[in-house]
Amino acid sequence: MEEKRAAMAEGTITPELMAEMESKKGLKLRVKNSVFNEYATSDNIRKFANGIGETNPLFRDSDYAAGTRYGSLIAPPSFIFSILAGVQFGWRGLAGFHSASDMMFYKPIKTGDRITPEETYLGFEGPKESKFAGKTIFDYFEDKYFNQSGVEVAKVKKLIIRAERKKSREKGKYQSIELPHPWTQDELRELEERTLEAARTAVRGSETRFWEDVEVGEELPELMKGPIGLTDMVAAVVAGLAPARLTAHEETLMQQEKKPAWFFRDPATSAWEPIFAVHYSIDGARAMGLPYPYDIGIQRHCWLVQMLTNWTGDEGWLKRCYAEYRNFVFLSDVIRITGKVTEKYVDENGEYCVRVKTSAVNQRGAEVMPGEAEICLPSKEKNTWPVEGRRR
Repeated sequence: MEEKRAAMAEGTITPELMAEMESKKGLKLRVKNSVFNEYATSDNIRKFANGIGETNPLFRDSDYAAGTRYGSLIAPPSFIFSILAGVQFGWRGLAGFHSASDMMFYKPIKTGDRITPEETYLGFEGPKESKFAGKTIFDYFEDKYFNQSGVEVAKVKKLIIRAERKKSREKGKYQSIELPHPWTQDELRELEERTLEAARTAVRGSETRFWEDVEVGEELPELMKGPIGLTDMVAAVVAGLAPARLTAHEETLMQQEKKPAWFFRDPATSAWEPIFAVHYSIDGARAMGLPYPYDIGIQRHCWLVQMLTNWTGDEGWLKRCYAEYRNFVFLSDVIRITGKVTEKYVDENGEYCVRVKTSAVNQRGAEVMPGEAEICLPSKEKNTWPVEGRRR
């Protein structure tokens, strides 16, 4: 019997398609059907925290948060990804891989806030040579998030890499990796013990971290995630980390009729699945040229933000967090997220800041998320408090 395979739309990078996309540079996209958590309710914040494994009481415990300078529960900075993770846009028949985000945070999102996002298509570069897919397009977007008072609370610049699925399958760059990873029971017990120990000790919380007490070269406590499983991916979808809004049954059929290129028929179940299912479907991942389902890029970035806010404490402010989503993190993988202080400085606003170089490495020793963060901390000598001016 002939093996059934998932069949997705097979586009190619042509001069005509590039000209079409060039004409859309600067276009403000329709986001209405892509918004997920429009309101920062305690329920939505809790679901988001659960979906990324966030344990910080500042984002989970209303009573605890009421006793902080914020005065109420706030959302993790990365919550903005659950408001609008992105809009499916352009490049018919090409695969899209979210590959980097530069996040800027201006104001906290508090319980009761209503956040309105907007997304602008900035343009593209390419084609560029690629070992993964022969040639790729680098696509750029900018997302802004505004609260009910019209105040901008955050901004994200994103890189999406577009590739031809057929070429990715032919290249087979990741086919030699043994998946799922063959963990032993002893290895799993050790990983779980380390993960729990870090979870119990890493959150700085109410113990203020002053700028004067930080030293260049200081290492941040490691955060470990994995082995990544199917329920981790389901929880991420519940949290709102799916760029496509997932539907079921009749609604899926109606969506598939409107936009057939965004779906494929699963050969195992015969059901229509969104392209997003590559993150939990083996057949879907293989159609994209990958051997196994893999994580969501912004999911990985949320873990990095968690590591940084654990270290920063309640009185610090994560000003910027940049990360590149390199390689693929497959289900069954473990990644170790680390950071090191590389600079102390006073910024253009007179705030006392540190720069942190960040990294995430999988069990095979591959770098999967290099990045950089900027954090504002209280100054003991100058009596400055970065949260104070931002919480209003």
